[in-house]
Amino acid sequence: MLFARLIGARIDGGDLPLLGLDRDAFAALMTRHFPRDTATPRPPLAVLQTPHRAFVRDLHGLLMWHDRIAAENADDARCLASIIAAAALRPDHLWRDLGLSGRDDVTAMLGRHYPELIARNTENLRWKKFLAQEVAHANGVAPTCAPGCPGCEDYGFCYPAETLSGVG
Repeated sequence: MLFARLIGARIDGGDLPLLGLDRDAFAALMTRHFPRDTATPRPPLAVLQTPHRAFVRDLHGLLMWHDRIAAENADDARCLASIIAAAALRPDHLWRDLGLSGRDDVTAMLGRHYPELIARNTENLRWKKFLAQEVAHANGVAPTCAPGCPGCEDYGFCYPAETLSGVG
């Protein structure tokens, strides 16, 4: 059901490449979860191109490291991590970028796959901000925002010091 929602949101928006999956990964995901679907959309041509490849790679790795379901289905775990990492590049709240209905949906998804990781969100940060901070901590660098954060309507709420100082 999760992949149906994530893929459906991108089909509705006509932007399958924003899933962050290459053609083979997308086709395999569709075959695993929708084997009888004869109206399968054309897979993305290539992975979403971004100057933020290092962030995407690091977030993907962080998610894979913490995915408690990865041992059961590594292919699905890789696809989910790719979809979340690609969504972190977009300029909105993570739940909107994923095509979900709200923060609670993201919390439920993250809780199912990454319970130990999300348990560290003790300050109840917004998920995109929290994940970017976790990537920074894992890399031993100062926390910063996710690449998509500066374009979000609530950037000033999440990063008030940067907004006031003109940084970002």
